[in-house]
Amino acid sequence: MDYVKLALLGVVTLVAAIATNWARDLAFQVHAVLIMLIAGGMFVWVLRGIGEPAMKPVPNDVYHDGIIRAGVIATAFWGIAGFLVGTFIAFQLAFPALNFDWGQPFTNFGRLRPLHTSAVIFAFGGNALIATSFYVVQRTSAARLWGGNLGWFVFWGYQLFIVLAATGYVLGSTQSKEYAEPEWYVDIWLTIVWLAYLAVFMGTIFKRRERHIYVANWFFLAFIVTVAMLHVVNNLSVPVSIWGSKSVQVFSGVQDAMTQWWYGHNAVGFFLTAGFLGMMYYFVPKQAGRPIYSYKLSIIHFWALIFLYIWAGPHHLHYTALPDWASTLGMVFSIVLWMPSWGGMINGLMTLQGAWDKLRTDPILRMFVLSLGFYGMSTFEGPMMSIRAVNSLSHYTDWTIGHVHSGALGWNGMITFACLYFLTPRLWGRAQMYSIRAISWHFWLATLGIVLYAASMWVTGIMEGLMWREVDDQGFLVNSFADTVSAKFPMYVVRGLGGVLFLSGALVMVWNMFMTIRGADPATATVPHAQPAE
Repeated sequence: MDYVKLALLGVVTLVAAIATNWARDLAFQVHAVLIMLIAGGMFVWVLRGIGEPAMKPVPNDVYHDGIIRAGVIATAFWGIAGFLVGTFIAFQLAFPALNFDWGQPFTNFGRLRPLHTSAVIFAFGGNALIATSFYVVQRTSAARLWGGNLGWFVFWGYQLFIVLAATGYVLGSTQSKEYAEPEWYVDIWLTIVWLAYLAVFMGTIFKRRERHIYVANWFFLAFIVTVAMLHVVNNLSVPVSIWGSKSVQVFSGVQDAMTQWWYGHNAVGFFLTAGFLGMMYYFVPKQAGRPIYSYKLSIIHFWALIFLYIWAGPHHLHYTALPDWASTLGMVFSIVLWMPSWGGMINGLMTLQGAWDKLRTDPILRMFVLSLGFYGMSTFEGPMMSIRAVNSLSHYTDWTIGHVHSGALGWNGMITFACLYFLTPRLWGRAQMYSIRAISWHFWLATLGIVLYAASMWVTGIMEGLMWREVDDQGFLVNSFADTVSAKFPMYVVRGLGGVLFLSGALVMVWNMFMTIRGADPATATVPHAQPAE
């Protein structure tokens, strides 16, 4: 097997070296050099291991938590990177002089905005989902991860995808879609990694020792399968050359717009909602020490959410070339989606029946509850904004930005922070986090940051929409676009300050995690063995 690895790594290194010389653009050349260095390093690593005694096989009743520990660290690292870039570009919008001219626009807003979006959603959120799903599926199945080291391939393969995508954004090489999709060869690599992720997750469920499949695994599986489908269809393209990053899209015009928003809204629906609901259904009951409020409601919630979300994307295309019936269909499904979304929020909050007193002393539980509150608010605001009359005011304004960030920071961010606090002491054999007071500080810094960010964007967004539609008695527009930009300046500064507070809270978390991990005593850390599903 080691010789097969050597041969494969040798081929990859050779192809990457050839691509380096024949590359037709800077991004492709940088990526070829990066892959060549990684493959060459792995070649030497495998070569050094040949002839050494084989490691003893790990018993099947020992959980594979090394990947989860790496995932927890990666989640925190990419979170700081994403929040830092997001805060910087928020100030770039307030102070355009921060778009520095280096001779190349590597650090201007147009390059850094997709970097921020992907770093927060796919790097921070994606690593959180991989780590928590691997943790939950093992505990609820009483089985070790399937596939041996395939789980490590998923983790490191996903990190390579993040690095390739991020460097591509900075170098200006994307598919120019709404979510600034990376180059065609990066998409192919992600597809391979994602199928391996699906195999590990499904294989673990197949080998489970518990007859019952806990509902959190339903949500994780729906997220993995649907995101794979969305990714493949949205990124259908034909490369211009195998020695360059440029490609021609299969879809164009209104078909491409429809496909992009089918992908975009369901990336929210399945990546940022279904996957994180998988976290909620496991970690909230565990932290509260209470069973889930209603298992029947969780099943109804799951099937209603999965069926309805896939139809809601066209509501982003009101007043465009898309036929009215299609955008109306998306609007109707978005409004109906409000009910199952709140079913999940109610199920999570009602789980605290008999445990509400813990909110006074448990800042981790407070984070979980706040995240559910933001989830409920966002899943009310989203359907409301999909209504055509409201959309005519809100669309293309900062109101949408406020809506997105109240959900992303409040729901996804806070529940991820809470999960990191839950996992860190358990994975490194500590009784609790190093500083409970620091968790409270993080809670209040993050909460105040979200409030400043979202409130400023709601105010400036509604103001912007009203200024755009204001006309004089002759029917002419009163305000120019520059007038609206000037009027928004104070709120842009407030938004930036909100980002600073949120980033500061995350830095406090990283310090707390570092102190907890450093203080772990390997002699007293327990080896987690499979047991009846937790």
